[in-house]
Amino acid sequence: MTEDEIYALPYRPCVGIMLINKVGDVFAAQRLDYASDAWQMPQGGIEKGEDPQSAALRELTEETGIPADKVEVVMATDDWIPYDLPHDLVPKLWKGRYRGQMQLWYLMRFLGDDALVNIDTEEPEFSTWCWMPADQLLDKIVPFKRATYDSVIQTFREQLG
Repeated sequence: MTEDEIYALPYRPCVGIMLINKVGDVFAAQRLDYASDAWQMPQGGIEKGEDPQSAALRELTEETGIPADKVEVVMATDDWIPYDLPHDLVPKLWKGRYRGQMQLWYLMRFLGDDALVNIDTEEPEFSTWCWMPADQLLDKIVPFKRATYDSVIQTFREQLG
């Protein structure tokens, strides 16, 4: 795909979840489809007719096994935060239909026990997970998502600890 073709593509509507535990550490997981460090917070697409908060709770359960009744939705970003995929990834992801994602992010507090976390889901995306301080998260994220994650951390900073 040419650069002009990529820039003409829309963003995929998506949600992201910053899940924090009782001490304010953030849930992060290593992606299965990357050989190198590629950690991320849970995220995923919004299905047709689905509202963003419902999508966020569904994605959280699908990716982590954590049921919606074991989290408290604290707040959401006011605006959608976009990121562009590296151009070589555009044809490989989402059948080449999107240039990246436009995400609405939710801060959620985990109310349960770590034993509820199960990344061995029906369609697993992660190989391992941990709780980490938000400030360490940026060093683990793939470079093309760092600006998005920095914006999310800054937006939710006052609620983290």
